[in-house]
Amino acid sequence: MPGYKLHLVGGGALVGSALAVTHHCEVAVFDPFTASALMVVGLLASLFPDVDINSKGKHLFYALLVVVDLVLMVQERYQWAAILGFVAMLPAVSKHRGFTHRWWAAVLIPALVCTLPVWFYQLPWQVMLPWYIAAVLGYASHLILDNVL
Repeated sequence: MPGYKLHLVGGGALVGSALAVTHHCEVAVFDPFTASALMVVGLLASLFPDVDINSKGKHLFYALLVVVDLVLMVQERYQWAAILGFVAMLPAVSKHRGFTHRWWAAVLIPALVCTLPVWFYQLPWQVMLPWYIAAVLGYASHLILDNVL
């Protein structure tokens, strides 16, 4: 069973490759901050399926979420902070290798995360598409390494 380091490498490789290809093919070109943020989303998503157990990956995942959530609250982006908090609680309602280790969760959980801002802020769905793709790729990398996908 791969540990959190291998999951981070897998997520980083898959999301980083996607960013490189989209940039090279000029499908989408992101500024360095956005590209870095997309990479962080992919890395967090690569850890997400295992946050239902006590592990180093879980501690790293929640440490990063605490920082991001605090920054959002300081910036008075309370709805974004609430979305993040809601998603962070999802694994608590599952057993290990429960729904978080299903292929459909890799598609639906990021869709939920990306749909909420569209609903709350009336953002065009296209704005959230890169974030959705980064999350799905990171999540899928975890399932691939665990031989679930």
